[in-house]
Amino acid sequence: MIDNPTALERTLLETIPLARAMEVSVLEYDGNRLALNAPLRCNVNDKGCAFGGSMASLMTLAGWGLINLKLGEMQCRADIYVADSNMNYLAPLWDELVAEAAAEPGQSWDDFISDFNRRGKARIAIAIEMTSTQGAGVACRMQARFVAKPASF
Repeated sequence: MIDNPTALERTLLETIPLARAMEVSVLEYDGNRLALNAPLRCNVNDKGCAFGGSMASLMTLAGWGLINLKLGEMQCRADIYVADSNMNYLAPLWDELVAEAAAEPGQSWDDFISDFNRRGKARIAIAIEMTSTQGAGVACRMQARFVAKPASF
């Protein structure tokens, strides 16, 4: 069960080879928002800025990780899947990749957990932003819907 940031980082690195290759780490978790980071040197494209695929992957992992943490805090074991997502690349990212995920406005964690406990599955929309650590602002935005189902392991 993933119920704290240390367990999340360990799970990412031990079970997802791409996360290990990207050198993903948990930057911060405040109970409602999760920030993951990865160094540019492992996620660079041919132009020297962040590779779009790495940006999409880190943002997806941030949404997935946030939901795992919220369910884990409630002692719920679940498999989490991304149902769909939409990304907007706004600017090149020339430094460390930082993806911050939070529930979309209007989404309720209480309703999500209640649905999961009552129906055995639940959906929630997550907003993820990737920002520049050098103060250049938002480089990419993702809106994604995730589904939680009972754990198969």
